[in-house]
Amino acid sequence: MGRVFILGLTLAAIWLLLSGYFDKPLLLGFGVASVATSLYLARRAGVVDEEGAPFGLFPRILGYWAWLGGEIAKANLAVARRALALEPKLSPRLIRVPMTQRTNAGRATFANSITLTPGTVSVDLEPDRILVHALADEFADEAGIAAIGARVAQAEGAGRRAVVAEGAQ
Repeated sequence: MGRVFILGLTLAAIWLLLSGYFDKPLLLGFGVASVATSLYLARRAGVVDEEGAPFGLFPRILGYWAWLGGEIAKANLAVARRALALEPKLSPRLIRVPMTQRTNAGRATFANSITLTPGTVSVDLEPDRILVHALADEFADEAGIAAIGARVAQAEGAGRRAVVAEGAQ
């Protein structure tokens, strides 16, 4: 029941921040109705658990998002340089990168992080690996992609050792 309450507060806060309506009773009523409906459906579907509402991960996830934003910015510049070159040197290839995430949410975060990073796209998930399409050799750096995976594993609570090991390579 505590998770449902925290989820309700979180959804209400997000709705208020994104809508910007603090003084219109009808719209506030719609907001309350949408939060209540979302909570009812989430509870009925059984997704309000540690994986579906991982409130303990928020501090680590915020740090991960900040780091990922920087990586996305760097990759954007690299892709723009290649795209705007007089003779773009593209060498698309597929690589398999090991996955160390323990949860489905961690695996999905890893795959989505790869796809969000310009120059790479997650193509297929296997039980212990992910197939990644890279635009050029520069983006097909297995160690760099594995570093993303290590950061995700750290954010989901797998420990710091994975990140330290990846950074040492």
